[in-house]
Amino acid sequence: MHGFETNKTSQSNSLDGFSKLTREQRYQKLLELGYINPVEYEFLRNEMPMDPHLADHFIENSLGFFKLPMGVAVHFKINGKDMVIPMVVEETSIIAAASKTAKWIKTSGEITTRSIGQDIIGQIQLAKVANPDFVMQTVLAQKIRLIEKANVIAQGMHARGGGVTDITARAIARPDGSSMVVFHVMMNPCDAMGANVINQVCEGLKPDIQELTGEKITMCILSNLVDTKLTEVKVVIRDIDPQVGKAIEEASLFAELDPYRAATNNKGVMNGVDAVLLATGNDWRAVEAGVHAYAVRDGQYRSITSWSMRGRDLVGYFRAPVVVGTVGGVTQLHPAARLNLNILGVKTAEELSHVAATVGLVQNLGALNALSSVGIVKGHMRLHSANLAMQAGAKPDELEEVQRVLQSLLDTQRKISVQDAKEILAFFRNNSDTKK
Repeated sequence: MHGFETNKTSQSNSLDGFSKLTREQRYQKLLELGYINPVEYEFLRNEMPMDPHLADHFIENSLGFFKLPMGVAVHFKINGKDMVIPMVVEETSIIAAASKTAKWIKTSGEITTRSIGQDIIGQIQLAKVANPDFVMQTVLAQKIRLIEKANVIAQGMHARGGGVTDITARAIARPDGSSMVVFHVMMNPCDAMGANVINQVCEGLKPDIQELTGEKITMCILSNLVDTKLTEVKVVIRDIDPQVGKAIEEASLFAELDPYRAATNNKGVMNGVDAVLLATGNDWRAVEAGVHAYAVRDGQYRSITSWSMRGRDLVGYFRAPVVVGTVGGVTQLHPAARLNLNILGVKTAEELSHVAATVGLVQNLGALNALSSVGIVKGHMRLHSANLAMQAGAKPDELEEVQRVLQSLLDTQRKISVQDAKEILAFFRNNSDTKK
């Protein structure tokens, strides 16, 4: 198992009650614990001003920035390291559920992670060939020379200890009876996501392969189904209440067997994964594509997580490709992404992939526990009560009381609404006027 190194102060129980602090007090607490430095503290206090010209470097026809809420999940302990995890997400309850579930695990179990493989995949396609065996054998006979050329193209990455490691071949039957040949170029991207470099490598090998085979190459592109570079997370909760553990196991089995349930299950997992990817400036769309493709690898779409009882322990796994970067692209250009990587304290892309996958698995556990106990509607609505109070027009000094009554309503009814919040608010205001 991979253990993260850190120079951050151990959280211990110092982040208990973090959600009850004011925003300013949260900044102070993170500064006190060493998760941010004084410069980052000022950056947060000043509402993260963004240079509009920076947007022009990211996209075309820019108008400015679209802001999303940024928060931190607390109580995570991964491979023995206490962590505060930045998340960017607009959906109510995600950060709260992640923190609550992480605290449960921290108290009663552990989280460990590992990587399986290290290479990303570039594809070189020959759309239609008459003799696929000849094409594959001819190119693979020159594999060593082609790898050497590829590593000249990827010289910066190769110098850092990465680069192209192998070339393999596949023949794919076409509907018209002929064959397609696809070469897979395997590359260790180090701490980059590697998309641009692997595409350059594939394009650079194109002339050689065409000359060797006499065939035309029709496409060069990376694959987001990186089943050669997987992230695995394991969660153990010891001596769990057997009734709770069995209910979670059954909820997990539903998602493993039924694709309709698996789709929603995996969406919940990605609620956590994507929020970390957004916070660190990573390509969440690429990871989504890879995860969902991996989920259907055996011909049926399945859950990318699994939970089962082992004696009196509940054990959960996440295993899927989570290919991310800590260098290059937006990760270093976007000031908030840089800040969030500093808060995490991760030093490699491998570590970041472990963190993102961990949040996904923890998020999944929280959802399954809610589904198999209080129900997802009540659990979500309880956390959604503050939003309903604000939508009803509650002022800051009225929020807490309206939220408290809304939550108490869930003890007697299945859901709460904005109309409920409006009626509660009107009642309080009328009573307040009467007392005057």
